Amino acid sequence: MDRHAWPRLRVADWQDTRDTLHMWTQIVGKIRLAHAPLVNHWWQVTLYVTPRGLTTSAIPYGAGAFDIEFDFADHRLTMRASDGGTREFGLEPMPVSEFYARTMRALDELGIETRIQGHPNEVDPALPFAEDDQHASYDAESAYLFWQQLLQAARVMGEFRSRFVGKVSPVHLFWGATDLACTRFSGRDAPEHPGGAPNCGDWVMVEGYSQELSSCGFWPGGGEEGAFYAYAYPEPEGFAARPAGPPGAFYSLENGQFLLPYEAVRKAPDPDRALLEFLQATYEAAADLAHWDRPALEADPARWTYKTG
Repeated sequence: MDRHAWPRLRVADWQDTRDTLHMWTQIVGKIRLAHAPLVNHWWQVTLYVTPRGLTTSAIPYGAGAFDIEFDFADHRLTMRASDGGTREFGLEPMPVSEFYARTMRALDELGIETRIQGHPNEVDPALPFAEDDQHASYDAESAYLFWQQLLQAARVMGEFRSRFVGKVSPVHLFWGATDLACTRFSGRDAPEHPGGAPNCGDWVMVEGYSQELSSCGFWPGGGEEGAFYAYAYPEPEGFAARPAGPPGAFYSLENGQFLLPYEAVRKAPDPDRALLEFLQATYEAAADLAHWDRPALEADPARWTYKTG
């Protein structure tokens, strides 16, 4: 893999755009939340990486469906309904309040009645969307590069996911913290999560962490160019002391998880291999220390490659 496929994007260079885009994705994510039936651990609310940007995928509505996509190639927000209706507008510098109004108006024009909780979660302060004129930045090149980061992260995380045949989430983006995540489960219940996320009911975390898990992901923070992370819930004794794989990986006491700065992956001789090493090492730390039934939960994704007629 050509290392130049892993773009350089310093968090400090696009923080205003990042924070605005965070609010925009919360609005779109909450629209999916308003219509999709609950799936364990809130998997029904996430966004997915596409060849153009980020999508809700199909959202049920009445006897049909609709979707919403952030197109970071042409910088458009596109809404498509199964009855053939479409609406779109350009992604450009605008306050959250305007993005919110334009998005909800477009849904009304498509005949999709929608009410969402009108403020963001997992941030403090949580400015109501309709009143948020503070977040108004959109640098198109930065949004494009972030999408390119997500494409690379999702691709490698998808390969890592393929090695697990137990319960495992899709590779999907949670808009609460704007993190791309993939979570493996041991099959056992977990102790009730204490909650504590800002402007987010504790019951949200109770559902999200209802079963023992090992989770990994990427988010645009935690390093100069973002960071990959890995954690376990509940965290088994000795987890933080385990080796975390490639150079640059470490356990962050502040964050309660392993971190691998994005730039350490980007600069590695083989970025894919470095990231896979991190994901595998941190998963093994969780699974071995918590005594997961690894033989029953793991499989070789190439197991059919050499089979013939």
